[in-house]
Order: sequence, then C-alpha cells, then structure tokens
Amino acid sequence: MSEPGPLTPQHLAAMRREYRLSGIDEADLAPTWLEQLERWLGDAGTHGILEPNAMVLATAGADGAVSARTVLLKGLDAAGLTFFTNYESHKGRQIAENPQAAIVFPWHELQRQVHAEGPVERLTAGESDAYWTQRPRGSQIGSAASAQSRPLDARAELEAAVADLERRYEGAEVPRPEQWGGFRLCPRAVEFWQGREDRLHDRLRYVCSAEGAWTVRRLAP
Repeated sequence: MSEPGPLTPQHLAAMRREYRLSGIDEADLAPTWLEQLERWLGDAGTHGILEPNAMVLATAGADGAVSARTVLLKGLDAAGLTFFTNYESHKGRQIAENPQAAIVFPWHELQRQVHAEGPVERLTAGESDAYWTQRPRGSQIGSAASAQSRPLDARAELEAAVADLERRYEGAEVPRPEQWGGFRLCPRAVEFWQGREDRLHDRLRYVCSAEGAWTVRRLAP
C-alpha cells in the first residue's frame, strides 16, 4: 500500500459535501431558545451522536488572546448553560479576567450547529457541591489531583498525586477542592444553524435586548 501524499491546498479545497438533510424556518422554531436547544439536543441523542452534550468553549483573557477547547454541558435551564472545570485552569483564569464566552455545539452528522454567546458567572459553592457529589469517585480523584493546565515534568507526577489521594481518602468521601467548580454562560444570543444545499444555510438567531426581551432574526449564510 502506497503512503498517502502531502495534503495540498487542492485536496483541502476539494473536501466538500452538500447539505441536504433539512431546513429550518421561523415557523418551526420553539418559543424560546431553551426549548429549541432541548429539541436539538434530544435529536442529537436520538441519532446516536457521540457525546451530544460536547461543546466547544471559546474564551479570551484580558490581553484579548483567544483559546478554545471542548467541554461537556452539564446543566441547562432558562438561566444558561453550565459546565465545570478547575478555576485555576487556563479557561478558568481567562474567564476570571474577561467573563465573556462563546459556545458551539458541532453536530456534523445532522448538518447542524448551535452557537451561544454571553457573560459567564461562577456557580455558587452549593451548586458546585451538588454536582461534585454526583461524579464518579475516579473523576473526583482525578480532578483533585490535577493542577489543570500547569506544566508536568512527567505523567508519573500526576499518577503519584492520584495514588496519594486514593490513600488519603480510602474509605472516605473525596471533598470538592476549592479551586474546582462550575460556570454558567448566560446567553445574550443563541443561533441555530442548519446546513442547506449550495451553502445557502439557514441561520436563525434568538437575540436578547437590553430590556430582556427575546426576538428571532434570520441571518444571511
């Protein structure tokens, strides 16, 4: 078998597919962004999307430098979208400096995306405690052992920290570290994107006014 050749600009330009699964019209939308997102999350789960609650989270620090990573949605209500992390991680530090973020759900198999943006707030200690107690013990140990985003000399350093915590809390509950907890993105805009043929995609965006009223706008693709 021959080795694959270099990926040329021509190869990249040829990577395309037509989106023909569906469309979305204003009349199809739920009354609120929350209900619409719950519908599409349900669709993603029904169609076997791997981790349908996986979302790309983009943040920026005080210097304006942007970074992005995938996190898991762990709470959803009218107040916003909730995720959990180490507050001293790179994303945690950026949110502390600049409490604004954007989220994207990339459901490629359904030819759909959802994009939300808005301010980010910390959950209360009680809310973070409530979620912590639901986590598998191994996840609790892992989160407590990891100084997330900090340099490691070797993986053995992390494994030693895990082993130390397992010994320390053998037969006891693992307490939530003070530096670990939840954030909530409180959306000011939520866009539902459905791929269409010839790149004439549907983009319907719920937008919140300064007075708190929501309207829906169609955007050009």
